[in-house]
Amino acid sequence: MSHAEAIQSTHHTAGLRLNRLHKSFKGDEVLHDINLDVEAGEFVVFVGPSGCGKSTLLRLIAGLEETTAGDIFIGDDDVTERDPSDRGIAMVFQTYALYPHMSVADNMGFGLRAARHPKQEIADKVNEAAQILHLTDLLQRRPSQLSGGQRQRVAIGRAIVRDPDVFLFDEPLSNLDAELRVEMRLEIARLHRQLGNTMIYVTHDQTEAMTLASRIVVLRAGCIEQVGTPADLYSDPDNVFVAGFIGSPAMNFFDAELVENGRLRLGEHTIAGPRLDNPPSAGTGVTLGIRPVHLQPVQGDVAGLQFRVEFIEYLGDNSCLHGALDNGARCRIEAPRGIAIRLGETLLVSAEVADMRLFDQQEQRLR
Repeated sequence: MSHAEAIQSTHHTAGLRLNRLHKSFKGDEVLHDINLDVEAGEFVVFVGPSGCGKSTLLRLIAGLEETTAGDIFIGDDDVTERDPSDRGIAMVFQTYALYPHMSVADNMGFGLRAARHPKQEIADKVNEAAQILHLTDLLQRRPSQLSGGQRQRVAIGRAIVRDPDVFLFDEPLSNLDAELRVEMRLEIARLHRQLGNTMIYVTHDQTEAMTLASRIVVLRAGCIEQVGTPADLYSDPDNVFVAGFIGSPAMNFFDAELVENGRLRLGEHTIAGPRLDNPPSAGTGVTLGIRPVHLQPVQGDVAGLQFRVEFIEYLGDNSCLHGALDNGARCRIEAPRGIAIRLGETLLVSAEVADMRLFDQQEQRLR
């Protein structure tokens, strides 16, 4: 057995179940009937715009806020009324919250000392966590002598030594610069593979969600909009909100009308549309969604839409073209490197039917 496997075998993990969870502040309901099952060992990310309730939901799981209604289970235990210290969780916050006068080792072991664990046990757990997080050479330093990424690793180490059933992360990378965020994303992904603990992670950054999660929970206005793997949410969104929130650059949306034989009318153009199991009647208004990467310039005698280039955003291997279709609809196109495109140019663009998504007038997916 490798050292990493030996470490993993000593750690606990448990699943999580949220049953009809509600939360109100002064009569204002901010979380509505939340139901969620998380398998033991999963990495689940809560994502959504500011104010959607994701951090409040994490604080309910942690016991830092009281539930208004509903139940929280960790493993087989109902922890709804338990103190945070008795839930088998450890939380990593956006702010590192390290004691400036203590060494890295003392910061990591503080919670165990407060709980009166034996000194040798504390030392062993701190050394184990330091080895996992590559902090062994920094154990005697003070927080002021560390970089932002190192401080965040110390905060994560403080959580590891508690040997929790569930790790909770509340936007832990938002205070780091872009390069460090990428580095720490890799660190946290590696940590999950090594420990195998259940992890719940809150972020507003959908790139973080897509790269870290085994499943993503998309929240809006206190409700769960969709739960699924990153690939599911990207290719099979349930509604316009999820389709627009997941993916960068964001999906294009166009007003369209169904016509006969599964075709769509966009302004003066008629194009082939996705085949639907139970299509609405001809003349029904729908929303057509196409991701920028799927809307490509075409040449020759091909049916397409006219797109006028108004701004070019260079992204390295490709460019994001911003502009409008000839019916005035705003549009983005992700064009590969090597295609010579000028501002003000009008392109003929097209997409495969398989890459189109249709939504009804209530913004729900038509299938």
